[in-house]
Amino acid sequence: MNNDLSWMLDSALEVPGARHAILVSADGLLMARSNDVERDQADTVAAAMSGMQSLSRTVAGFCDPRPGLEWRQTLVEFNGGWVFLISAGEGAYLALSASADVDMADITFRMQQLVGQLGKVLTTPPRENADSRV
Repeated sequence: MNNDLSWMLDSALEVPGARHAILVSADGLLMARSNDVERDQADTVAAAMSGMQSLSRTVAGFCDPRPGLEWRQTLVEFNGGWVFLISAGEGAYLALSASADVDMADITFRMQQLVGQLGKVLTTPPRENADSRV
């Protein structure tokens, strides 16, 4: 897990009603979590989100049978709130939970902003320390 990204995930929680955020790899591994999510819970939710995304892609033909339909978002409603799942770049997904009264336009806009920021961080190669070269 990249703890350096937790502050970015926490920034998405500034939207009133936003609760928790995690960054998930395509194979279901936890990449980062907001500070308010326990590690064990985040690991479990990460695996579930990966499965949820896979299921969502599988049923794309139910929405439109034409080839080339691309998954964009999965939204699940509970009596106490929402779970949003969107692509966060190549092989990564952003999951966010929110209360039932969250402004859906605000939260999805903030998630898209965050994905833009995460995309830059996730695609930037790590710096090499010049002193460590042999």
